[in-house]
This record gives sequence, structure tokens and C-alpha cells, in this order.
Amino acid sequence: MEIRTLNPDRGVYSATGDYVHAIEVRGAERLLFVAGTMGLDADGRPGATLEEQLGLIWANIRAILASAGMTVDNIVRLTSYLRDPAYAAANAAARVTALSGRAVPTTAIVAQTLVDEWLVEIEVVAAG
Repeated sequence: MEIRTLNPDRGVYSATGDYVHAIEVRGAERLLFVAGTMGLDADGRPGATLEEQLGLIWANIRAILASAGMTVDNIVRLTSYLRDPAYAAANAAARVTALSGRAVPTTAIVAQTLVDEWLVEIEVVAAG
């Protein structure tokens, strides 16, 4: 599988260091679409803080990816749903850490989650 990042330097605004405009995937045999994942522990309880929920989200995403024989290195697209725009910096920092600085196409949306205690929900697309 070949992954190529695309950040055109003409005709579109510049990407920042923590995301890219696009990723082209060639030769992938599988695509994995991961549902929005919340910061819930194994018993379904949300973390008490934003940071705890972000840690749980990424642990849950890693477990889901592992069930498909993938890792965070297979992520090619990510969307975050934040209850509050004030969560953007912490969410971005958690993403950069979880992906070891690898930039992927990313969108963050401020939205009301189905349960008030769910502060962030993240969905990913992975290729392998």
C-alpha cells in the first residue's frame, strides 16, 4: 500500500503542521470505517475530564483498529466532534500525540453529543 500526502501550494490555503489537505491511498486491500468513538471505559462510563476522555477515545480507537489487524498508522482520515470549541487545542494535542506527529486530513466540528457527559467523539477511516 502506498500513501501519499497532498498539500498543494497554489489555489488553496496552506495546511498547518498537524493536518494535510488530502491523503491518496494506492494499493489498499482493505478500508475500515470506525464509528464515532467516545471517551468511555470498558464499563461504558465516561472519563471525568476532557483529558481522561481523550485518553480513553484513543485507547478505544487503538483496540478497534487492532481487532482489524491495524494500528493508528493505518488512519487516513479523522473527524472530531467537540461539545465546546474550547476543547479544540486539547483534542489536537491528543491527536498529534496519538499519531506520533503524523498528519492526516482532519476536521473538527462543534456539535451537541447525544449524552451531555460525552465531551468529544472521534471517527476515523483506516486503510490497509
